[in-house]
Amino acid sequence: MASLKEIKTRIGSVKSTKKITSAMKMIASAKLHKAQSAITNFLPYQQKLDAILTNLLASDTSYESPFIQKRETKRSAIVVFASNSSLAGAYNANVIKEFNSVYTQKKSLGKENVLVYPVGKKIADAVKKQGVDVQGDFRDMADKPSYQAVQDLAKELINKYIAKELDEVILIYHHFISTGSQKLQVVPFLPFDLGQSKEKQGENEPANADYILEPSKEEILSNLIPTVLYSRLFAALLDANASEHAARVIAMQIATDNADELVQELTIQYNKSRQQAVTNELLDIIGGASALQ
Repeated sequence: MASLKEIKTRIGSVKSTKKITSAMKMIASAKLHKAQSAITNFLPYQQKLDAILTNLLASDTSYESPFIQKRETKRSAIVVFASNSSLAGAYNANVIKEFNSVYTQKKSLGKENVLVYPVGKKIADAVKKQGVDVQGDFRDMADKPSYQAVQDLAKELINKYIAKELDEVILIYHHFISTGSQKLQVVPFLPFDLGQSKEKQGENEPANADYILEPSKEEILSNLIPTVLYSRLFAALLDANASEHAARVIAMQIATDNADELVQELTIQYNKSRQQAVTNELLDIIGGASALQ
């Protein structure tokens, strides 16, 4: 059995850990509130753009755009979102596991034909350990979501897609539902999935809205499609960022609760050991007194 001093030292250590996890939970909660506000404010804008674009494309099947034309997949790109830091439960592990699954499916194209864009240090390190070449360093984007950084990345993907250096782009990220729920998603980014956009349209948006267009429809679409793609990628980044902080809040809450339980168990153990020590001392005293008689 551990000595009273050892138990007391362990209780102090667990209490110190509890203070750290509690503080980390408060920090993550503050960051989550900010990230949640960002995604809540941006999503209606992104969804409305999606709805308008979908209706415009659906109302004119004669319009041809490289963004909506599916072709044989010879080269693929995977943009995967994780975090820069750990202590977020299974958040990063799930992203890495899903990436491995998608990457394995695409390996038949040839290693050189699968381009990986890792957003976040954890996924970047995991990818490099597998010997996969990455297309850039996007760690800053994971910590501080920036529309300009997202636009630069989206432009690179779009240019490669138009030049037929890529035939498809896939996004892997967590969709934020609530603090206790985040859904890992694998969604197509390019080519533009018209069917998926129709599913996401709100009920208030007519299936074939009759828009009055100025200037021409072609000119509007040529500018609108890239804007929608920028917004989709930025929404994915905001989703992933909010999901990361939510996962960390839950992880730190569980760690704090576990520390509380451990302190209670150690305190009971300490009291029992102390009671046993006092009882033994009393027995020694009584035994010594009996021997003197």
